[in-house]
Amino acid sequence: MDQIVERINSLYHKSQAGGLTEEEKDEQQRLRRVYLDAIKGNLQSQLEYVGLEKNREAEGAGCTCHSCNCGKHHH
Repeated sequence: MDQIVERINSLYHKSQAGGLTEEEKDEQQRLRRVYLDAIKGNLQSQLEYVGLEKNREAEGAGCTCHSCNCGKHHH
């Protein structure tokens, strides 16, 4: 992902300095889409995980902090 971000930034700076070729514009759009899709995928996974944790708490699975072992729902 770091390489994608570096390339996006490089293309941005080039566009500001003098413009991009059509191929570079296409590459920039493609890389931006890849980056945004990855961000959306990560967010989706995090939201699903939070939803699963909340469901476990609601079903009486006990404390989810994994440090106090109290068995209570204090989160």
